[in-house]
Amino acid sequence: MDQDKAEALAEFLSVSVDEVEPMPYGDVFEAGGGEYEVLTDSEADEKARAYILDSLWAFNTDFIMDHLAKPVTGRAYDALEASIKHAQGAMCEDANELIATLIGDNINEFIDDAISADGRGHFLTTYDGEENEQGEYFIYRVN
Repeated sequence: MDQDKAEALAEFLSVSVDEVEPMPYGDVFEAGGGEYEVLTDSEADEKARAYILDSLWAFNTDFIMDHLAKPVTGRAYDALEASIKHAQGAMCEDANELIATLIGDNINEFIDDAISADGRGHFLTTYDGEENEQGEYFIYRVN
C-alpha cells in the first residue's frame, strides 16, 4: 500500500488512516463507504490521456471536426461530418483508429482541449466526474 496516498485519502475524508483499505488493483482504496483512486498529477494526466485515446469515437462530432489534421470546408466538411457521425454510430469503439487518423498530429491539442473543457475527473471517474485535490494528490471516487 502506498502509505502517502492512503494518508492523503484519509485526510480528505476526515477518517483515520486505519480506515483506508487498499484494493487489489491500481491505486484504489476503500474508505468511508466508497472506493477512491488516488493519483499524482502526472499519473492523472497519463490516465486521462489513455482514456481519451481509447474513447475518441465517443466525442462530440463538432469537437472532432475542430481538431482535424487538415482543414475541410464547404460540402466536403458536411460530408466528412456525416461520415464521422455514421462511423461513430455504426462502429462505436472500432471508429477510434479512423478518428485518430483524421486528428493526426493534432492529437495532443485534442487531448489538452478535452481536459480543459471537461476536466480530468470527467475522464477518470464515472461516479461523479469530480477531481479532488489533497496535498500533492488527486482523488477520484470510482464507486
